[in-house]
Amino acid sequence: MEYVVCGWPEDGPTLRLDYREFGYAGKFVMSQTGKAVARECDAATRDADDESEFEEGVVAAVAFNEDRTDPDTLWLRYITVRNDRRGEGIGARLAAFATERAAARGYDRLRIAVNNPFAYEALYKVGFGYTGRETGLAELVLERPADRPTERSRASYHAGLDVYRERDLSDGEQRFLASRSDAEPPAVIGSPT
Repeated sequence: MEYVVCGWPEDGPTLRLDYREFGYAGKFVMSQTGKAVARECDAATRDADDESEFEEGVVAAVAFNEDRTDPDTLWLRYITVRNDRRGEGIGARLAAFATERAAARGYDRLRIAVNNPFAYEALYKVGFGYTGRETGLAELVLERPADRPTERSRASYHAGLDVYRERDLSDGEQRFLASRSDAEPPAVIGSPT
């Protein structure tokens, strides 16, 4: 697996992801955000027809941009993983990669707003912590310093999980939350590179 920054917001990168395979695919065509990807780099992918309508070999993508009021903060806007590769930790590793690159670029902190408990858990694995805030779209806001994992407590971890428990959830989400009822925050993973 190869992790690559395709460009920063000022570079105007775009990605054409197959909408049948990726959630939020349309968000990656827009050029106002930076992009990074995780992609398979085997011989078949390298030899793929350059005439394809969609990006070849991409397994996951993240879009990001600066906070409008705080140029030291970078928001991870969308993270998507190809449907057949979900649950392998690729999205979390890509977020860790993007976080490392943001720190090297001089950002002080990163934020992301998540709309489901699976994404919440994945971002906790990258060192983000729940801020206690929600967006107007009922997404939970997570944050971390760019250069290290945030100080996270069991109480703040469960506070976010409890917000999800109050919502109308799928059976899978309910089972996931039940499995975390007495859990400690997950261990932090490192960047893949």
